[in-house]
Amino acid sequence: MTHPAFGQSTKSERAEGAPHRRIPVEHVVYPGKKLVMVKFGNYLGVRDIERYAILLKADPQFRADFAEIVDLTAVEQLDLQADDFMKLADHVDPFAVDARRAFVARTSMQQHAARMHKILRSKQNIEIFSSVAAAERWVES
Repeated sequence: MTHPAFGQSTKSERAEGAPHRRIPVEHVVYPGKKLVMVKFGNYLGVRDIERYAILLKADPQFRADFAEIVDLTAVEQLDLQADDFMKLADHVDPFAVDARRAFVARTSMQQHAARMHKILRSKQNIEIFSSVAAAERWVES
């Protein structure tokens, strides 16, 4: 499953003063694999994550104990403050605390965002990878 053909997407609003078009958030639920794959676009803010969580919770195929692969590699601008990370981890995150989560990050900014989420979740079932293939292998192991 090297790279998903993302089917559903959430449209992000254009950031004020953004010099280029925002790429939407895309996610796919694979119920047979008990897996959700999400790819965030070039801009990532609280509203983007909240919308993704709302759509995911409304999806009848989604279960909170599914694994998740979060692809952050397209994110160029991250608009999240420390208190946003806490709010997202404590109140918005639709996954069970013990669900396996893999973040794919290449830049230091992307890795920092993934580490913040990992720190704020109490279980040690979140890992950070530099490729989707490595994340898939870990989630499936």
